[in-house]
Amino acid sequence: MSETPLMNVPSSKQSENESNSTICPDLNDWWEIVFYIVPKYIDTVCVIGILGNVFVLFTYSLHKAPRKIAEIYLMNLAVADLIFLTCLPFWAENIRNEFNWPFGNFLCRGTSASISLNMYTSIYLLVAVSMDRYLTFVHTLNHRGIRSKSMAKWICLLAWFFGILLSLPIFMFRTVKHFPTWNISACALDFPTPSWETAESLVLNIAGFVLPSTAIIFLNFSTIHNLQKKAREQRSLRIKSCKEHNDMKATRLIFTVVLMFLLCWTPYHLFVFLDILFQTEVIKGCFWEELLNFGEQFGYTLATTNSCINPVIYVFVGKYFRQKALEVFSQFIPCGFPLSWVLFKEKFSYFNVFRQK
Repeated sequence: MSETPLMNVPSSKQSENESNSTICPDLNDWWEIVFYIVPKYIDTVCVIGILGNVFVLFTYSLHKAPRKIAEIYLMNLAVADLIFLTCLPFWAENIRNEFNWPFGNFLCRGTSASISLNMYTSIYLLVAVSMDRYLTFVHTLNHRGIRSKSMAKWICLLAWFFGILLSLPIFMFRTVKHFPTWNISACALDFPTPSWETAESLVLNIAGFVLPSTAIIFLNFSTIHNLQKKAREQRSLRIKSCKEHNDMKATRLIFTVVLMFLLCWTPYHLFVFLDILFQTEVIKGCFWEELLNFGEQFGYTLATTNSCINPVIYVFVGKYFRQKALEVFSQFIPCGFPLSWVLFKEKFSYFNVFRQK
């Protein structure tokens, strides 16, 4: 069966030595579509994503106001996405080349580990920023020691550390492996035993998605529920609170980022789980084999979208981010340029009253 940890070589290109009495149908025409469409899609995601995340980092780095705690996490998330996006062109060329890896053993290991690092680090950073929102709006007392900028930086370092640690097996066991039947040298995982592959898939599924996703969902729904409850209480007392309104808007950005991450990555991890069942022969047959081959390619391609969509979310959902971007990039606009941005800035000037702790 295909290898699950991230970019895969289809099982049809790996099971050259299997003596199976069941002959699966030839789906070469479908693979031709994959080889044509997927690289173009990945290249597009790469260009949009790099431009967008560089824009985000410039905005947060050049803005004069001190960075808020949530912004520290979002900056680290943009860095993780940039690392991931710089590796994507290699994988696009790999697929375009029908999984014949042309870049050597080191880049095979390095790009694979970097892609894994992005997945782990991103979801742990989303757990951290979700916890920050939860402590701010649900447990508002006795959290000053936990919620500080220095603590946020340490948590980011911890997320990167665990991301690197969990990506080490990918770096160690990825190698350029020759498949004589297909006459290709593919960047494939070469574990010592099949049980290693199953174990790696379980770690990817559980530590890389199930546990952190459960925490993210609980924290965000608790936060949203608490904010809605406070809003209803304010309305019942006929009290208009600008702070409560701003709290809801600030949390909406984080909630949207989390939601898009889950939507983009859930299909891939679903196929990882099904692949574990296939490896352990809980499910068998050509139907499942081909479904998993194409499904994992589709799931991974969808997952790449997440790294380019976050900057779009910041612009369309994050009003505070738009304000910061206007203030930063207005410095580079010539004096004679139309000043419509000033009016826009004044329109949102009331957001200055909001400052996260």
